[in-house]
Amino acid sequence: MTKLLLSLHVLAAIVAVGPVTVAASMFPPAARRAAPADGTDPGPRAAGTVELLHRICRVYAGLGALVPVLGLATGLAMGVLGDAWLVTSVFLTAVAAGLLIALVLPRQGELVAQVTEGRPVEPRSTVQLAMFTGVFNLLWATVTVLMIVRPGSTTGA
Repeated sequence: MTKLLLSLHVLAAIVAVGPVTVAASMFPPAARRAAPADGTDPGPRAAGTVELLHRICRVYAGLGALVPVLGLATGLAMGVLGDAWLVTSVFLTAVAAGLLIALVLPRQGELVAQVTEGRPVEPRSTVQLAMFTGVFNLLWATVTVLMIVRPGSTTGA
């Protein structure tokens, strides 16, 4: 059962978190191109791209809820729920989820509204969004490394 849970956990992380990290990273430059501050018209396709990237982030963020659920089930089956590497990973996952829910997705939503209404996007707003997205991605990279290296683990990394 442990191998099945671990496999599902890893697959969920790849399928759910991967698209969020990529789409969220692509969003700020796409928003800048879709509604430039100089007032040039990028065309309707640019707004569609921004809307699509935001939708990918929202949908896959919801699917991403499976990752910690399957991870906790796997940790329980392996008997490692109290290990420092897992506790740290759970904490960092919660911080990443909070960052995504509180800062990344709402700011993307605001920028989608600006782009679809034809208003120019201020570079500062996309720079801030890129920073939050970068921190989100860095947190997930750290969790991934902790899951692979498992420092101090006695389960044989």
